[in-house]
This record gives sequence, structure tokens and C-alpha cells, in this order.
Amino acid sequence: MSYVRVERSGAVAVLRLDRPQMRNAISSFEDCAELVAHLTELDADREIRAIVLTGADPAFCAGGDLKQMRDGTGLGGGRTALEVQDNYRRGVQRIPLAFQTLEVPVIAAVNGPAMGLGCDLACMCDIRIASDRAIFAESFVKVGLVPGDGGAWFLTRAVGAATAARMALTGETLSAERARAVGLVSDVHPHEELMANALKLAEAVAANPPAAVRRTKRLLREALAMPLPAFLDMTSGMQAALHHSLDHKEAVAAILERRAPRFTGQ
Repeated sequence: MSYVRVERSGAVAVLRLDRPQMRNAISSFEDCAELVAHLTELDADREIRAIVLTGADPAFCAGGDLKQMRDGTGLGGGRTALEVQDNYRRGVQRIPLAFQTLEVPVIAAVNGPAMGLGCDLACMCDIRIASDRAIFAESFVKVGLVPGDGGAWFLTRAVGAATAARMALTGETLSAERARAVGLVSDVHPHEELMANALKLAEAVAANPPAAVRRTKRLLREALAMPLPAFLDMTSGMQAALHHSLDHKEAVAAILERRAPRFTGQ
């Protein structure tokens, strides 16, 4: 049974985690591989300019499978500690590595509970908005584990060190409104309006010159790690290329001529 359903509408793709009977938990190597494959395929498709990631109601993603944890099977299974470590590397850790290589922007439309790995999955996205039914928890400590999917790296960048520490060390659950207050999500919408607003936001991103959007996303990511001189050098190199792009010339012309632009990705 497929874990991810892909829906395309023009320049926007929706990735829907589609195992509602398991609250969209990621429970197998195949689940990880399928999500990574879809992300990679959409990133390579230059017709796609924005992705929305959401879950089939009632949850966004419940994280891991507690029954597998109990039985010592699944993604965290293994006869020895080394086997468990290797399973993480070839399983769930492929997901954050895939997100870090994406050029196309990803918007998380968090439609319900985002727990553990589910919370981290939302943090891997560039923009996060939530339904008023959403809740969030960095809940690994509650089951005696750490965020083995790299969640501490993403959560700290999403909400800052102090809030990330509180969430990770207490495992407390945040309401959608509390998540907005701490900066985990930018907007909260009535549940029935979430996807319409997510698609509207995705279309606003997709309406811009695609090369500039993809490079801007990369700059935002690299800004967290690079020293300023090297970052400025990267910025000027990107800017030099974009100054010679047809989309830049079209954008300027459209503004001056007071008309809608027609971007081609050139």
C-alpha cells in the first residue's frame, strides 16, 4: 500500500501522507524510501515550483510506530546497537538528508497531530502553517529516546535554542496557537480552510521567477552555517547569474509596463 499520494495542480504539487488508520506514522524502510523518492522526483521537475506536505485526516504524522518499538522491530529494530544505528542511517535519516538537498520550497500544512518524527518532519519544511486542530510535540524523551531523525537540528533552527530545549526535554504538547506564539508555525487556520490557504501560499511562491526562488531558498539555508564573507561571495555569484536571466528582464519589464509577468524559468 502506497504511503504517499501525489496530487499536481499546475506548478504546485501536494504530497499527502496517506495512511490515516495509522495516523500517518512512518513505520518502514519502504515508507522512508517512497517519501524520499517523491521529493527527489518533484525537485528535479522544473515545472514544479512549490510543494505542500500534509497528512490524510485526522493526523499530520504521528511519528513512529509504538507497537514496533515495543516489539523491537521496524525502523528502530535490530539485534545489536550497531544494527539499530545502521537502520536509522538507511531508513529515517534519509528523509532529513533529502530535505536538505531540495531546491523547491516546501510548505507544511499541518492538519492534525504532529508528534515526534511528525513534528520534525514539519520542521524540515521551509514554511509551516497549521489547522486549529493541530498539536505538536517533540516527544522522543517520553519514550526514552532522542530525536534520531535529526529533529534537534531542525527544531533549534525553527524556534530557537531555548524553546527547542523546553520542547525536547519536557516532551510537552503545544496547541496550534501556542505553536504560532513560539514561531513553530506562521499561521493557524480553521481546519476546513487549511488546504485552501496552503495552496494559496504555494501559488504565491510559484508565481515568482523559479530560478530566483530556488536560489533564495538555498541562501536561506546556507545563511545558518556559512561565515559572512563566504556567504556574500555566494550571494554575488548567484546575483550575477540572475541579472543575466530572461526572467529577471521580464520581471522588470512587467513592473514598468504594469502587466502580469510571464516567467519561463530562463
